[in-house]
Amino acid sequence: MLDSLRSGLQSAVKRLLGNDIVDEAAIREFVRDLQRALIQADVNVKLVLSVTESVRKRALEERPPPGLDRKNQIVKILYEELDKLLGGDQELKLERTRQSVVVMLGIQGSGKTTTVGKLARFYAKRGYKVGVVAADTFRPGAVTQLRTIAGVVGVDVYSDEKEKDSVKIAEAGRRTFVEAGKNLVIIDTAGRHKEEQSLLDEMSSIYSKVRPDLNLLVIDGTIGQQAFNQAAAFHKASPVGGIVVTKLDGAAKGGGALAAVGATGSKVFFIGTGERVDDFEEFSATRFVGRLLGMGDLKALLDMAKQVEGGVDQKAVQRMMSGKLTMDDFLLQFEQVNKIGSLKKILDLIPGASGNMKSEDLEKAERNMRIWKSIIQAMTAEERAVPEKLNAPRVKRIAQGSGRTEKDVRELVARYRQTKSMMKSGRGREMRQFLRRAGGQVSGG
Repeated sequence: MLDSLRSGLQSAVKRLLGNDIVDEAAIREFVRDLQRALIQADVNVKLVLSVTESVRKRALEERPPPGLDRKNQIVKILYEELDKLLGGDQELKLERTRQSVVVMLGIQGSGKTTTVGKLARFYAKRGYKVGVVAADTFRPGAVTQLRTIAGVVGVDVYSDEKEKDSVKIAEAGRRTFVEAGKNLVIIDTAGRHKEEQSLLDEMSSIYSKVRPDLNLLVIDGTIGQQAFNQAAAFHKASPVGGIVVTKLDGAAKGGGALAAVGATGSKVFFIGTGERVDDFEEFSATRFVGRLLGMGDLKALLDMAKQVEGGVDQKAVQRMMSGKLTMDDFLLQFEQVNKIGSLKKILDLIPGASGNMKSEDLEKAERNMRIWKSIIQAMTAEERAVPEKLNAPRVKRIAQGSGRTEKDVRELVARYRQTKSMMKSGRGREMRQFLRRAGGQVSGG
């Protein structure tokens, strides 16, 4: 996520921490590095100058609290100023004891309909009874797309393709889901251009007739600081209660979009970080800045682990903690990583880990996981349970069965033995403690 901004900020921090003496010249250089990173991320120049001037002034004037040296005090100041720039923490609270209606707004191409599905998935997994209403009568294929997404996430859809009045569809959809006992109704609306009067009139009509609890505006994160004007235009036309910023997976301008939205005083409740239905998360400026600066986000990591369907296999955890590892346990680990998304996504959430592995090494690790998964699937149940039985003839047969090379099979076996040895040794103590804690937390979630 936002690789360019993250690498620029982390580079600036590393240069600061690498200085023997942090004097006024070092702080001035640090500020220049910050300005360069933020401007390259398409953050508005006035905002860049404002935030970096605050960092400079505070770095020169404030004394570190007890137990914190000056270098880390300056990093703390940067953390706080970026948190403020992005609008601070917000939280969307929807009561389960009553029906909530959310109307989704946004111009065409912002990813609004996909976001409707992601939002429905997000709340359905938390026990809400969700229904979505297909009230976009403008874009051909909108209803079909929403039905497809809803089928994937497992929620009901109301649509009426004979009716061309989106306001009537929204009203009927809400009424239908009230009778069905849904406690969250999400209405997908048409998206055109923000300055198109017919769109603004339609928004106003839906709001006055449906009286939603919340209007959520979807903004494309790739538009950068232009997000300011877009958010302001929608705010003027209708009472927007929150923002979802989409397409932040690697978006060079994502920092600019988030900063621009923050500058409007809008509340960013969610961000979309990829194409998968689960690449969607609550936005916390504090945690987001922590990830940008390489401080990780362990809460998000645990949340991901809790949401992996099926939870944690306690028997597998116990085997791994005792060093009795099988190839099935290896396969389980690969599948859990796939459910979360990717190794890169996991490493981004671990404090200090995101900058310690090169992208090519990550790609190699991801490739190895795919190769090893196919190899394990080509093994017999006996071979998975007791990998020590993998002699030369078996290795040859497995390589042929999986479409891989014998070298690939032997590399997997070597990694298996290495991991098993680590789990048995004193070096695996911390890992065993982590697995014990994670297993308990996930199973209780």
